[in-house]
Amino acid sequence: MKWSTRAKMAMKAAVAGWKGQGFDFSSWFGRTFWGIDNSKLATNETIFSVISRLANTISSLPLKLYHNYDSVINPSADVLINMPNQNMSGFDFINKVEVSRNEHGNGYAVIMRDIRMQVEAIIPIDSTYVTPFLNTDDDTLWYEVRGAGGTYYFHNMNMLHVKHITGSSRWVGLSPIEVLKNTLQYDKAVQEFSLSEMEKKESFKLSYSANVDEKKKKEVTDNFRQFYKENGGILFQEPGVTIDEIQRKYVASDTFMSERITRSRVANVFNVPVSFLNDTEGQSYSSNEQMMIQFVNMTVLPIIRQYEHEFNRKLLTEQDRKAGYYFKFNLGGLLRGDTAARTQFYQMMLRSGGMTPNEVRRLEDLPPKIGMAEELWISGDLYPIEHPINERKGGEKSEQTTKE
Repeated sequence: MKWSTRAKMAMKAAVAGWKGQGFDFSSWFGRTFWGIDNSKLATNETIFSVISRLANTISSLPLKLYHNYDSVINPSADVLINMPNQNMSGFDFINKVEVSRNEHGNGYAVIMRDIRMQVEAIIPIDSTYVTPFLNTDDDTLWYEVRGAGGTYYFHNMNMLHVKHITGSSRWVGLSPIEVLKNTLQYDKAVQEFSLSEMEKKESFKLSYSANVDEKKKKEVTDNFRQFYKENGGILFQEPGVTIDEIQRKYVASDTFMSERITRSRVANVFNVPVSFLNDTEGQSYSSNEQMMIQFVNMTVLPIIRQYEHEFNRKLLTEQDRKAGYYFKFNLGGLLRGDTAARTQFYQMMLRSGGMTPNEVRRLEDLPPKIGMAEELWISGDLYPIEHPINERKGGEKSEQTTKE
């Protein structure tokens, strides 16, 4: 790639946030959303359920910018957390990107910057319009975005990209729905077969003895046809005539087993406990807390770490990162347990000097108290941790015994 072409592409990426036709996506993003969605997300209940759960969980987690464990705010954090763009909130933004990541394997969002290269807006992009590629001159990663107003090129520092697993030779994540293609086809075939079997009417077999003449056969047939048409009534079985029901081959348990297999495979691909898809058979968890611990450690944590690394690398400057700034999702809400478990944890942390009363109140969404609630306490029974030992209960006697 020639230096002039590289400079041109770099300029396109740098001015992605400038106002004006073609640079604010007014001609690319402006379209009316209507019609019928025939994607697997809109037509398969199991896929809709697992993607909804993952997207809602990730977008509901509290996200903050920290500086050496203290929550702070700067312009980039304000854009990301409060208003990524003029059309959506921080919840909507992460929810849309996470849905795209789980549906197509990749979630993209363009970082639009002002003339001072500060983050001005973050806009999710339909993954079907984006193609990553490597510049052969310097091996830098670029993204090609095809829109109605033309084709745009963005350097990787101006494109948030979260994805499912990739190989060493790919930059595009694998789509879980593509992995489940055969499973979903099988599930659809079973559902269509079950539906067609249930829509069939009852079938019968009429048998006549050798002594039944043609006139009598016609009368019996007409009588039975009228009975079948009216779906009930009185049917007189003539001598020499036998009526047998033809048994169906459809068994409801077959559909149930097929659905269980589908739920199990979907849960495996999306890496969630199968109980999240309302399948509790064979569940080995002794408590809901253990199930949530597995869900957080094996599913949620790898996802949010990918988001955090993208935010830290592309929304913070090198100076910010070296100064100790970082984005972090708070997983505490998913691991809080029930009231009894939280009470026991808080008591242990308070009595061992691990947390202050105000830190406990913040975790329970209560306003902090002034004064001694900001100090650490230890059991003795409960003194400020800096309190002199000789001023505690029994402290003078203990000190005298030590001297003797």
